[in-house]
Amino acid sequence: MLIQQIKNKKGNEFKGLLLITPKIFNDKRGSFYESWNKSVFDNKVNSNINFVQDNHSTSIKGVLRGLHYQVSPFPQGKLVRCVSGEIFDVAVDLRKDSETFGDWIGVNLSRDNKKQIWIPEGFAHGFLTISNNAEVLYKTSDYWNKDCEKSIRWDDETLNINWPMPPKHLSEKDLNLPFLENYDF
Repeated sequence: MLIQQIKNKKGNEFKGLLLITPKIFNDKRGSFYESWNKSVFDNKVNSNINFVQDNHSTSIKGVLRGLHYQVSPFPQGKLVRCVSGEIFDVAVDLRKDSETFGDWIGVNLSRDNKKQIWIPEGFAHGFLTISNNAEVLYKTSDYWNKDCEKSIRWDDETLNINWPMPPKHLSEKDLNLPFLENYDF
C-alpha cells in the first residue's frame, strides 16, 4: 500500500491529506487488495484514528455532493473511496492557520484505480460523479451531527475549482450554500 502526502498547485503539502494507492494482486480469477489496515494507516497519520461511522452513497452522472464539513465538537475526518464507477473527489483546506488555507485538491477515485483519499478534520469535502453511476463509501472519525454540519459553495470563484464537467444534479441544500468569505468554522 502506497500512502502519499498530497501537494497543492504551488508544491506545498496539504498537511495530513493523504492519497492511498493499494497494491493490487490480479490473476485469472480476479483481484485482491488490502483496502485498509489500521496499523499502517495510524502510523502514517501519526495518530490513532477510530472510525465510528461508514457512509455509502450512490449517484448518477453529473451529481455533485458538497462541499461539506463538520465543526467542533463533532469534526470529521473522512476516508473516501469509490467502489463502482468514477468520481472527481475534492478537498478544500479550511484550517485558518494552514499555509494551504483555501487551496483545493481534486483526485479521480474509481472502481478501477481503487485509490482512496484521507481527508482530515478541517477540510471541506465534495465530489462529482463522472461515470454513468457511482457508489462511494467513506469512513468517518466522528458521528454526523446536524448542528455541526457546515458547507461552502461548490462554485465559489475564490476557490476556482476546476470541475471536469458542469454538474447537472445538486440538492436544494447544495444550491444555496455560503461562499468561502462567509464560511463558519
